[in-house]
This record gives sequence, C-alpha cells and structure tokens, in this order.
Amino acid sequence: MGAQLKRMFSTITVPLPNFEVHKLDKSSLPTKAETNREELLKYFREMSLQRRIEIMCDESYKKKEIRGFCHLMDGQEASSVGIEAAITPNDHIITAYRDHGLALGRGETPERVMAEMLGRKTGSSKGKGGSMHLTLRAKNFYGGNGIVGAQTPIGTGIAFGIKYEGKKEVCVTMYGDGAANQGQLFEAANMAKLWSLPVIYVCENNLYAMGTSCERAAANTKYYTRLDPIPGVKIDGQHLFAVRETVKFARDWCLAGKGPICVEILTYRYHGHSMSDAGLTYRNREEIMKVRRERDPIEKVKKIILDNKAASEDELKAIEKEVRAIAEEATNKAREAPWPDPEKDLFTDILGTPDPHAFIRNTEFDKSQFP
Repeated sequence: MGAQLKRMFSTITVPLPNFEVHKLDKSSLPTKAETNREELLKYFREMSLQRRIEIMCDESYKKKEIRGFCHLMDGQEASSVGIEAAITPNDHIITAYRDHGLALGRGETPERVMAEMLGRKTGSSKGKGGSMHLTLRAKNFYGGNGIVGAQTPIGTGIAFGIKYEGKKEVCVTMYGDGAANQGQLFEAANMAKLWSLPVIYVCENNLYAMGTSCERAAANTKYYTRLDPIPGVKIDGQHLFAVRETVKFARDWCLAGKGPICVEILTYRYHGHSMSDAGLTYRNREEIMKVRRERDPIEKVKKIILDNKAASEDELKAIEKEVRAIAEEATNKAREAPWPDPEKDLFTDILGTPDPHAFIRNTEFDKSQFP
C-alpha cells in the first residue's frame, strides 16, 4: 500500500523541448515541468476522450447524420488539453471552428457536444450552431467562430473588459496559421499592445491553411514574431507539457501587467481542413503517418507514463476502453434526442433583448408598425 501511494503522489520531472523566442529573455522560460501519476492519467484520459469524440464525429458525418460544416481537431489534443491545464476556470477562451476539444476541456459534456453536431435540441447551442459554434458562456468559452480571424478582435475586447473591471484574469485568443494573415488580427493586436491588455494570442500552426501550406501563403512563417512589438514564443505543440508550461508563463506575463503575448503552437491535424477535404492533394499519406509515428501528442504522454512507471499498459488500455464507451454512449443518446421545434426554436436566441417589432427584417414588413 505504501509503495502504491508513493507511486501515486511522487513527482515526475519532464524536460521540455527548445523554444524559439521573440523579444523575450529565453532564460526566463521554463526548461522542465513537474507532474505526477494522477495528473498524467487525467491528461491521458482527456486527450483520449477528445480524440474518440472526433472519431465519432467522423463516423457520424460519413453516415450523413452530421450535415454542413465539420472541422476535426484530432492530432491537436496537446494544444487543447495543455492550454486548459495552464489557466483557471475564471480565465476566458475564444477560438475558431476546430473547437470540439476545447469545449470538452471547458466542461461541456460529450453528449451535448455530439447532440450539437447532430443538430439536436439538447446540444451546446440547442442544435442551431453545429460544429463551428459550440459555446459555453457560463464557463467563459465563447466558441467556435466560423469567420476566419473574426474571433481575434472579440478576444481582444474580452481582455479589454477584464482590464476595465480590474480582474486578475486573461483571455486566450486562438487562431490558425491561415487567420494569421487577416488584417483584423493586427488591428486588434495593435490596440492590445497600446492598452496593455491581458490577452494571450495563441496561433495554432498546423502547417496548412485549408489546402495551402504556410510557405505558399505567408511571407513570414515565424508567426510568433508577426505581432511585433508584442513578444512571442514558438513551442512544440505536440508536447503537452511544453504547451502547459508556456501558457502558464504567458498567463503570468499578462497578470504582471506586461500586456499581450503571442504563443505559436506548432501542431498538426490528421484530417483535412473540413470533412469535404480528404487532405491528400497538398500533402501525402506518408507525411501524415510520419507525424502519427513520431509526434502524436497522446503517444508522447503515454511514453512519459510508461517510462516513469506511473501506470501499466493494461491501465492505459482500460482508460481507452472507458472513453470509447463514453463516446459511443454520448453519440447514441444524441441520436435519440429531439430536433429543435421549427415553430418554437427557430427565431429564439437571435437577439440579446426581445425585439419590440414582431417581424423579421427583409422577409416581413407591416407598414402599420411604422407610421
């Protein structure tokens, strides 16, 4: 019993890969992370569940149960789990459309995520948002936004609100390498720097903006330098602890009143840009399989667990079996959930306050309401 308790709570030290920095003192960045068995198994479970949910989304889309847009994030689990592990529930997150794992990390349930994907009333956004619009406002998660880069000024505005109200919080504002070329990002970042706002700009660089490689789309692919004069750091986004420790550093930077900071997370998506993209016209299967073999984020955590004898192969297989059952049960329950009612639900949640005029602009017009 004593040996078991010692294994459970003993500290495990994980060396971190090298960073690249811009206008930062490299020696101020962490070189190692500390963890333990309980924490490692928690991360392994969360990452495995996020991937299993994406697999269920993939299967459901191919069965035509999910319609419209669907952007999967499997391969990027170290980003979503690492960021959540570095911040507090009082902090804020806003992202683009590869948002399923982040919603789960913020506390959304697998069943509500799958129900939203399937367009059911019990979904995160009542079945009316779909893949790109998962939200959890009560837990400071603002989605899920479909317009490329449009979330970056919103995240900057959230950070402005934090500073205005004098709170010790930050807003993690995420965008991809494609959105890094959007003008509104630079406009927002300029204001964030001028006003010293507590915003962490996180560029998830998965190497391909839709079907175009970074090198063909950006004159400067060092995204961590692109918000100059805001300081930046580039990390291995497939390494959970590199993500966690760097975002912790960035959070402390913001809370110290030093203003915004940029973190480039070098990651990789296994699927195409969306379900309509096979992802093989601009890259090949060999490239994808090489990343799976050498840089898979879940396998990296698994290796840390096994190398440090924090758990056995059988224990990890039991966790994988558990999350498979959770994902399948969530999907089956979502399939049985009711559809939104066209009469009752179609025009709700559109306006922040009720419209005093009972008409839908450009579709109905009653002149008697406007003398």
